[in-house]
Amino acid sequence: MSKKASLAALFAVSALTLPDIAAAADCLQSHAVYADRDGIYQLKFQPLNSDAAAANNQFKMTVKDSDAVLDGYVMPSEDPTRTIGMVMFHCPDGDATGADLDACTIWQGPVYGVDAKGVIDNLPAEKANAVDSIVLPAIGPALRDSTILGEGKQVAAPWDVFAFKECTK
Repeated sequence: MSKKASLAALFAVSALTLPDIAAAADCLQSHAVYADRDGIYQLKFQPLNSDAAAANNQFKMTVKDSDAVLDGYVMPSEDPTRTIGMVMFHCPDGDATGADLDACTIWQGPVYGVDAKGVIDNLPAEKANAVDSIVLPAIGPALRDSTILGEGKQVAAPWDVFAFKECTK
């Protein structure tokens, strides 16, 4: 085998084994999928399909080996400017009271996006390029203390950081 052919073969194998570093940057936030470090929890972002929505991102959170699906929303806030998220489970459809929303909200807090250089910022809106990681501070204890899998069932607590996994089209 020639030296040129050997280098081509080595490059081809390397491309298969190295992670796609540019994958998050090539994806819109509205189509990004993230997973926790243990591969138990997944965040799958979806387009809002509304210019009038109060939220600037929405996602579904799933739990491996479970049929539990939680609804997540990220909204901008002011003074100081932050992206604030909510993760809810079994909220009523249609008009809901504040008490209804409090009862079905599992977690609420700031949502941070982390780029490839490690810079932490607010999560960008859905039409921006996806971030490499998402941080949901204290989501683990909130999920562990919830009853998303049923009364008395233990829930493995995820780490607060979710890494980019793939892009849906």
